[in-house]
Amino acid sequence: MNICITSYGNNLDSEVDPRFGRCAYFIIADTDSFNFEAVENVYAQSSGGAGIQSGQFMNDKNIKAVLTGNVGPNAHKTLEGSKIDIYTGVSGNVKTAIIKFKNNEYKKTSKPSVESHHGI
Repeated sequence: MNICITSYGNNLDSEVDPRFGRCAYFIIADTDSFNFEAVENVYAQSSGGAGIQSGQFMNDKNIKAVLTGNVGPNAHKTLEGSKIDIYTGVSGNVKTAIIKFKNNEYKKTSKPSVESHHGI
């Protein structure tokens, strides 16, 4: 299964970035093989709509779940509309986050965890 973890860096040892739409990198990982792709978040510096654009990018990449610290209302609506599971409150390094996800240690988020424009 392909999931996305927001990250400060471009590898599995990087720390989870608590921002979804304005994170530094998206780590797109296969939970079975641990193969991954690090994608710099080109939407991070957008003047607006970073959460929506990032959510649409997740849909384009066929992501099944997003692991992050927080997600705002616009991003949440976009991800939910694409039937992408959302997990907030994630911290630590990316590899540990993947392992915890595989061990069902996170609960799906049913609503935004922050207000609009929180990550600016």
